[in-house]
Amino acid sequence: MSIDLRTKIREVPDFPTPGVDFKDITPLLADAAALKQTVMELARWVRGRNPDLVLGAEARGFILGAAIAEAAGVGFVPARRPGKLPPETVSASYVLEYGENSLELHPDLIPAGSKVVIHDDVLATGGTVEAICKLVRQLGAEVVGACFIIELGFLGGRERLNGTDLHALIEY
Repeated sequence: MSIDLRTKIREVPDFPTPGVDFKDITPLLADAAALKQTVMELARWVRGRNPDLVLGAEARGFILGAAIAEAAGVGFVPARRPGKLPPETVSASYVLEYGENSLELHPDLIPAGSKVVIHDDVLATGGTVEAICKLVRQLGAEVVGACFIIELGFLGGRERLNGTDLHALIEY
């Protein structure tokens, strides 16, 4: 029996700043059946892109990113906040709907010519995925898609990532 995953998302008004209605996935993560369904549904989509790697964006993108990669039978690479990964890294900065941020990754873990699916928990403005796409392409690899638990369609991320194969389980 399939779970309506939307029922496992908690909305937190005015977090992290006034006017932002945060979509909290932690109730979904705490429910074993919902978690399993989420990983399996996303892994099925990922397998259809035939990637070599899943790249998960910190922080919530790599909570599930590694599980999705394992279920899809591919490797996993984390994109982390600055200063969290030794030794050599490449980085990208981007603008969020409520601030700015940067991510770093190990360039030697994404070989030129490899195919990469990016995973993050939420597609909002698209800034995070856009920045990661640039890094992946800069390393000579191909972005074959990006998947999410949630898409906030009203923030225009899909339009910003025009040309990227995108998939979300829940849309607001």
